[in-house]
Amino acid sequence: MTLKVMPMNDKQQLHGRDFLSLEDFSQDELHYMMDLADYLKIQRQNGNVVEPLKGKTLGMIFDKSSTRTRVSFETGIYQLGGTGLFLNSNDIQIGRGELISDTAQVLSGYVDGIMIRTFSQSVVEELAEFASIPVINGLTDMYHPCQVLADLQTIREIKGTLAGIKIAYVGDGNNMAHSLMLGAAIMGMELVIAAPKGYQPDAKITKKAQSIAAKHHASIRIQEDPETAVHLADVIYTDVWASMGQEEEQVIREQAFTGYQVTSDFISQAKPDVTFMHCLPAHRGEEVSAEVIDGKHSVVFQQAENRLHAQKALMTALMG
Repeated sequence: MTLKVMPMNDKQQLHGRDFLSLEDFSQDELHYMMDLADYLKIQRQNGNVVEPLKGKTLGMIFDKSSTRTRVSFETGIYQLGGTGLFLNSNDIQIGRGELISDTAQVLSGYVDGIMIRTFSQSVVEELAEFASIPVINGLTDMYHPCQVLADLQTIREIKGTLAGIKIAYVGDGNNMAHSLMLGAAIMGMELVIAAPKGYQPDAKITKKAQSIAAKHHASIRIQEDPETAVHLADVIYTDVWASMGQEEEQVIREQAFTGYQVTSDFISQAKPDVTFMHCLPAHRGEEVSAEVIDGKHSVVFQQAENRLHAQKALMTALMG
């Protein structure tokens, strides 16, 4: 089946580009990828085969374990007609000290794109610098752009728009918060992040997001009080209090985040049609109560499914 999506103009070409952070893309480009994600989702639901990446291969490097990232990328490239290669860092030479630059150039001769899920943002940036093929940031300690692309698709799917939508993010100012700030700023949204002192987003990234927001009639605010943050929110979002690699801080973080659990009381202070989101995995009884994440306002599984469609769109745009 031929892919029928409106082409981008010369200034918006995505083919061959890297996807390292949302700040590298314009509002029109992100809308284009969401349009493409919606199209691919509908075709999949209707049983239509769309294979713009037939014969192409995605190398998937994992320094961190994963459920959603691995399954969505591996399934997605297969559905697009291509092949995904799972490359655990311990199974390839990068895990034995091979230079990132060497790995990038070697893989560029074998595959058509690279997705990497790792710790340091600098590793992803170095990989992209030396690779001659698109590099996709599957997650770093600094950013999680693939998740937020799917989140934006989900919000637009439910609310019908992104401009002017208020998101209240309650919890740790981590990689999710960083990418949400950039995504909300670019798309003209209002984002209020409520996090305790010592756990708020990186100041440099906050400043960057607020600078972008000023150009798009958006608003990015950081505060401590979660109750005022969720007031009349369209979307309430949270994430785990201790991310992967922070397990030893669990007890300390549970104390620091007392009062930040998203409960039905928070839901009642938002708009009547508020949407609850969580990037998963979730810890019921910690950052969110079971009645909220399993309740009528929750779209966490729709959100998780959209990782597949958003990433299919991303691979098609960059590698197709």
